[in-house]
Formats: sequence, structure tokens, C-alpha cells
Amino acid sequence: MKRLQVLKTIFPEIITENFDFTDYKESDRRLDYWLEEREYMSREDYRKGTVRSHGLTEESVIQDFPIRGKAVYLHVRRRRWIDKADGSTFVYDYDFSEEGSRLTPEFVAFLKGTD
Repeated sequence: MKRLQVLKTIFPEIITENFDFTDYKESDRRLDYWLEEREYMSREDYRKGTVRSHGLTEESVIQDFPIRGKAVYLHVRRRRWIDKADGSTFVYDYDFSEEGSRLTPEFVAFLKGTD
């Protein structure tokens, strides 16, 4: 089974579709996953023609639900975007209302930009 297929059985689709898993480390007591947001912009921003990727945010470490009795830590970097037309920078929000998405409240707040 491929690595992404395995991750899809562990993490909600919204995470596996929008983030790349760049590293993984396992110890006796914890699992660490490193994620970077993919460089996908919305159709609206693409059509504007003035929005560009503007690097990644600093890493945030978020504790998620345990897996097989091990603490799980997600090391997440969000993609920043800049609109060259007005100089504004932003990150995208995600809709977590889909059925079956199980994320810690801390992780949802982080991804919605309300942390």
C-alpha cells in the first residue's frame, strides 16, 4: 500500500487533499507528522491573475488524537498568498463541516486562522 493511501486511512480527506506530508517520525511514545499546505489557489484568485504564493508560515505544532496509544503531533506550515494588486496577504480557510471529519478543536481553530 502506498504511503498516501495509508495516510488517507488515518487523516480526514480535507487534510490529505490540501497538505503534503513531508516527513514522519515514530518513537516509543509519539508519532510526529510534518505537513505543508499545497500550492493550490482558488479559482477566483487564479482568474484574478494577481495572486501569487508568498511562502509558508512558521511551523505550528498541534497535538491531534492519539493513534494506537501514541501521542500524535502535527508540525504544520500554511501557505501564504499575496495579492499583487493591493499588497494584501492571506491564508485560505477550510470548511470542516463535512461528515466524518475528526480533528481536535485546536487544529480546526488553527486551520481557520482563529488560533
